[in-house]
Amino acid sequence: MRSRFEPDRQLTSRMVVTMFLLGLVYVAFIAALIVLLKSVVVVVVIAAGLLVAQFWFSDRIALYAMHGRLVTAEEQPRLHGVVDRLCATADMPKPRVAISDMDLPNAFATGRNADHAVVCVTTGLLRRLETEELEGVLAHELSHVAHRDVAVITIASFLGVIAGLIVRFAFYSQLFGGRNRDQNTAALLAIVMAVSALVYAISFLLIRALSRYRELAADRAAAMLTGKPSALASALTKVSGDIARIPTQDLRTAQAFNAFFFTPALGPGTAVANMFSTHPSLERRIEALAEISAQLGEAGGKPRDEA
Repeated sequence: MRSRFEPDRQLTSRMVVTMFLLGLVYVAFIAALIVLLKSVVVVVVIAAGLLVAQFWFSDRIALYAMHGRLVTAEEQPRLHGVVDRLCATADMPKPRVAISDMDLPNAFATGRNADHAVVCVTTGLLRRLETEELEGVLAHELSHVAHRDVAVITIASFLGVIAGLIVRFAFYSQLFGGRNRDQNTAALLAIVMAVSALVYAISFLLIRALSRYRELAADRAAAMLTGKPSALASALTKVSGDIARIPTQDLRTAQAFNAFFFTPALGPGTAVANMFSTHPSLERRIEALAEISAQLGEAGGKPRDEA
């Protein structure tokens, strides 16, 4: 799919490198499980089945987890109107549009490709943002779809999810089934847990390195498409400030989807967590948008028309 969103070769190269490295880790992980568990069929079938399920049904899974529902233009004319204008400007297919009935102000895009994409915003976001600010946020999310990094981050996050599940399974098996197992079985479970933990740590770091860059790339693409980086900066400031006032329990519920959100669901006092965040800091994003604003000002305030 070609669109008028500004292409980003650095993003493309980073996605290729990340997927290549994760692919190597994934193959090594599956091979280690086969050697340890001595069951090729079970391991391969389960791993392949879960990967296919996450890739093909990622949009449904995300909407279900975030209590989202698809809405028509009659139900949400303002939201659909903004998406229609942006898709026409970007010359890209219109994704399905959804609403999540959450006060947490945020938005995300998901789906395996442009023809199966979903853009979802929360009612908290709609209530807080002006139309120009909402336009900037939605342009940011649509750029993820146009650049195909939504599908890449979905697949990339799969390995970490599987490794995390195995660590939990092995941990609880050790905790609750230790008396009924011999030393060899206990040692095997410990090795599986250690391998899974290592794989999770590697995938965690690779995904976050990619995710932070892709957010900056989406900010830039959105600002160049709309020609209004200040509106996107205003939306970022509003959303980040209001998220800090959301109850901690609600933030914890949403944090599993931080890699997909417009801005991470992090409360106050999370300086250490920000070191491993899926997003650049607010200051870094505002600074980058200010640079784009200066560029557009020098060019007469109009975005470049990229075919």
